[in-house]
Amino acid sequence: MKAAEIRQTFLNFFASKGHQIVSSSPVVPGDDPTLLFTNAGMNQFKDVFLGFDKRPYTRATTSQKCIRAGGKHNDLENVGYTARHHTFFEMLGNFSFGDYFKRDAIQYAWELLTKEFKLPEEKLWVTVYAEDDEAYEIWNKEVGVPAERIVRIGDNKGARYASDNFWMMGDTGPCGPCTEIFYDHGPEIAGGPPGSPNEDGDRYIEIWNNVFMQFNRDEQGVMHPLPKPSVDTGMGLERIAAVLQHVHANYEIDLFVNLLAAAKSAVASATPSAGGENIDSNSPSLKVIADHIRACAFTVADGVIPGNEGRGYVLRRIARRAIRHGYKLGARTPFFHKLVAPLAKEMGEAYPELRQGEQRITEVLKQEEERFFQTIANGMEILDSALANNVAVVDGETAFKLHDTYGFPLDLTADVCRERGVKVDEEGFNAAMNRQREQARAAGKFKMAQGLEYSGTATTFHGYEHLVHDSAKVTAVYVEGASVASAKAGDDAVIVLDHTPFYAESGGQAGDSGELRNATSRVLVEDTQKIQADVFGHHGRIVEGEIKVGDVLSAKVDAEQRARTVRNHSATHLMHKALREVLGSHVQQKGSLVTAERTRFDFAHNAPLTEAELAKVEALVNAEVLANADTQARVLPIEEAQKLGAMMLFGEKYGDEVRVLDIGSSRELCGGTHVKRTGDIGLFKIISEGGVAAGIRRVEAVTGTGALAVVQEMETTLQAAASAFKAPVAELPAKINHAQEQIKALEKELARLKSKLASSQGADLAAQAVEVNGLKVLAAVLDGADAKTLRESADQLKNKLGSAALVLAAVDGGKVSLIAAVTADATAKVKAGELVNFVAQQVGGKGGGRADMAQAGGTQAENLPQALAAVPEWVKTQLAG
Repeated sequence: MKAAEIRQTFLNFFASKGHQIVSSSPVVPGDDPTLLFTNAGMNQFKDVFLGFDKRPYTRATTSQKCIRAGGKHNDLENVGYTARHHTFFEMLGNFSFGDYFKRDAIQYAWELLTKEFKLPEEKLWVTVYAEDDEAYEIWNKEVGVPAERIVRIGDNKGARYASDNFWMMGDTGPCGPCTEIFYDHGPEIAGGPPGSPNEDGDRYIEIWNNVFMQFNRDEQGVMHPLPKPSVDTGMGLERIAAVLQHVHANYEIDLFVNLLAAAKSAVASATPSAGGENIDSNSPSLKVIADHIRACAFTVADGVIPGNEGRGYVLRRIARRAIRHGYKLGARTPFFHKLVAPLAKEMGEAYPELRQGEQRITEVLKQEEERFFQTIANGMEILDSALANNVAVVDGETAFKLHDTYGFPLDLTADVCRERGVKVDEEGFNAAMNRQREQARAAGKFKMAQGLEYSGTATTFHGYEHLVHDSAKVTAVYVEGASVASAKAGDDAVIVLDHTPFYAESGGQAGDSGELRNATSRVLVEDTQKIQADVFGHHGRIVEGEIKVGDVLSAKVDAEQRARTVRNHSATHLMHKALREVLGSHVQQKGSLVTAERTRFDFAHNAPLTEAELAKVEALVNAEVLANADTQARVLPIEEAQKLGAMMLFGEKYGDEVRVLDIGSSRELCGGTHVKRTGDIGLFKIISEGGVAAGIRRVEAVTGTGALAVVQEMETTLQAAASAFKAPVAELPAKINHAQEQIKALEKELARLKSKLASSQGADLAAQAVEVNGLKVLAAVLDGADAKTLRESADQLKNKLGSAALVLAAVDGGKVSLIAAVTADATAKVKAGELVNFVAQQVGGKGGGRADMAQAGGTQAENLPQALAAVPEWVKTQLAG
């Protein structure tokens, strides 16, 4: 039975038992910022088990794609070297949300394994939690598993309920006993049954785990029975496929056989010599590659791109580990991305996102591969050097250099070292990493508010509703970073107020400017920054009077600047949504800056936007503007915001309550200030698009009067160009194309004439050569020549003169171009590179090249005659030596 058939048989079986077939959730958890990757089938149902979410079904079954390559669940270093470890795997599961419990869960599992999959009953062993008599009795008395094949597992992890057969979501909360099913591969495989001293062998393999959520554990450790006990089960597709296909290792199942063949072919095609044909099909490196393409492709399909932090960094680690193993097998050009197509063919029917995103996934991985291949050879050379002389440990500085300069993640260096029985000094690596961070921090320029110590009351923000607050009390004043009781006219100060309408820079939106004043004093506020999360510092210059702690001021925001800023901020939300519509759901915000002048938005995408894509984004945003919909902001519990589908920056930490902002059809979490209606934005115009980092694009745009100014400036430029070409604006493209063609034709004609001129001068120049010890020597200026003409003339003169050494020069706008040429019979003593450098140094330049031809330049044209005159004597000295 093939893996695809096993997957479908499992789902169909539980559907026949009243379960809803639920699609796999993404490997990137969309509703759980605390989880790096989906690592179990129950992840998408966590809120259902906790009672925060209700579904229209009480029974569910899934085939869930999972990744375990970071954090607590990290199998990366074992992949390729064991029979069953993977970074990506599929977890088959069935779930009961307060519906059936132990009896049905156990009987369903047994029926599927023995009736549908036809596994011999005598090959199956089970474990139960030592105190779970109920599960034991069901297995023994009702199912009929003999007592000798039922193993009770107690608290074997050092504490009460700390057991392989007792599951807990955390220190408190839902928990309960487990029962696991093992398959016996037979006595020819080493290893003992579960619970025995030899249980780590490969004979008895766990294939299914049934978790019974039976209790709620409180902070005192007391177990309270749950009113609606639930079931969470999981069976690894790869493991059960190995059993049903009568092979011992997961890498021998049909799915991996095809991927391994594709991996071998891809590596062989990237190997320069015929050595690629001799790759061992059982190589651990091929297994690494076949495993890692699954993890990488599914991760990219779900919106992650390689990067230097979070999920992007895990993706980069996995991809570069695969690439290094290909390099180890002989690959010297990119190969890994070529496996996306075979993978899509293998798994695309079950997971359509692979087929839909095949081209983009391939391109993302290709870019990462090309980037790493630029440095892998140098990195491996350094690592090989460090591993020479039978060292026991690679020092931390070398490991850090590999990481910092050559893109070798620490675990990749450790992977290579482990193959050679060497350890890595991780403490030394971490020390070097911390030192670099400290240096970067010290070199950074921090805003004035950072580092200020404040222990007063928090600032209450009124800026959503009002731009003026007439009774703001001064709670702190800082001058040059120090807390002071007062500051006077002329001082640059940071002033903290108990109430303010000024927005402090946050979430990409720049801080407000404006004015603070009372009857005797006035402060021009240039910026507003947060000193602490809820403490606002107003940065500005005191232009009149004195400001003291305790003073009451009127705080007034610059209304025009705020209006321009909010137009840009609201447009950013609409642009984010439009980018996702045009480019795909993989687009994720990676940074933004919103000021009164413009909005700058960074996002994950692996290719430049085409003109058509940019135009479509503009059209979508302006359509939202024309709709003139109301903007709505609500403060909601985070669970409710998630249910409403609010866009969140995953990986960010959110509080229990969040501000949900609806602008047009966009819904995001945002604490910034915004327009009241989308029509207030006026006009939206993109002014630039480009790359800022690997896989990160940046769009800059303007709105309202800023957009109008840009359009008017473009109109002025077009009119000026039309005037210069004496044509209407509509005819400009044709006129410009015609002019470009004329310029190209003229450039060709100029090059031809220069070559003709040089050729005609060449005959005259040959006559100027002098003989030095049997060698013809020429040093002359070729008027009007460019570098190409100099080279052609030098070749012609060498042929005319026979045995010769020559230097030709040209002057253009005070810059000197030089070329030296030496015939082959003379290069043993006179080298063109040394000759041209001799002349170049005298005209304020330098140069070099081959022994027979070299070029240089200089900036002191006035010295050229003297420098050329000295050439014969220099050549004479070389010949004499």
